[in-house]
Amino acid sequence: MGEVLKGKVAVVTGSGQGIGRAIAMGLAAEGAKVVTNNRKRGSTGNQMISTAQMQKLDKEKRAWFEKQTAEINGDAETTAHAIKKAGGEAVPFFGDITDFSIAGKLIQTAIDSFGKIDILVNVAGGFGFSPIEKMTEELWDKVTRVKPKGYFHTMRHAIPHMIAQKQGRIINCISPAWLGDIIKHAEYCAANAGVVGLTKAAAIELHKHNITCNCFAPFAKTRASYELDAYPLTVSKEDVPFVFDNIKFGENMMKITPGPEYVAPFICYLASDYGAKISGSVFTVGGNTVSLTSEPVSSHNITKFGEGPWTMEELMQQVPRGLLMGYKNPAEQRLG
Repeated sequence: MGEVLKGKVAVVTGSGQGIGRAIAMGLAAEGAKVVTNNRKRGSTGNQMISTAQMQKLDKEKRAWFEKQTAEINGDAETTAHAIKKAGGEAVPFFGDITDFSIAGKLIQTAIDSFGKIDILVNVAGGFGFSPIEKMTEELWDKVTRVKPKGYFHTMRHAIPHMIAQKQGRIINCISPAWLGDIIKHAEYCAANAGVVGLTKAAAIELHKHNITCNCFAPFAKTRASYELDAYPLTVSKEDVPFVFDNIKFGENMMKITPGPEYVAPFICYLASDYGAKISGSVFTVGGNTVSLTSEPVSSHNITKFGEGPWTMEELMQQVPRGLLMGYKNPAEQRLG
């Protein structure tokens, strides 16, 4: 057991399996006492693939999917048990953070069990696929009520305790999809972009209280990865979730995707005293590579001197050679 986080108390949402579980166990391995969390006892099951869709997979593919996901299934209790078995301290809490009062009870569990909360890591998330022109309100709400709404809920209940003790760490999980994606899930892109905005705003507000807030976008093998691999095989060609029809995920892709345990060490670093001066930042973590995302800056501008607004004729002349000089279309760049 390490001691970098000795004496600290952490809450990790979405820590029944996958990335959340790895982070909870990593924090505990460094000495933190941990409250683990997921919505309900037992595996929460598939988020993207229905039972009917599963039946569309051929026998071999279905058997592979079921075997792989069974090996990584778990819940808050199994994660807490694993932590205690390894010599750490943990308490499980079952509840949905999209409910404001339930999120409050989650944070209170840390207070009641361990006397305080020093670290909040939000990993819980929702997923779904749909072309934006066909997206339902139900799908939009399903995904965005976890991020950023659920993250706000846990932060709202944890921050007063952190302010009172004059220190804290908030670390929110996002996806590279916050910048847009080649996968048809605009609601997920919006949800993650919302978390970035929430995190940066909180970082600025809470700086004077020695509370840091950061985001991390993980690249790791999780249950969602297996679902993403299988999903295109369960729908019609028109509903394949990739912008490019020729994009295919497969078992070879899964073999080279790093496990979630590679994400945990950097999260422990951010949660420690070594991360005291790091706040308002976005990191990407995959395997043994950690990247810091640069801050957006204005690259070009045009200014009209004199009275009156721009005319269309002036804009047609000045935009191409001034504002858009060297311009590269972000949408085209994302496409490849």
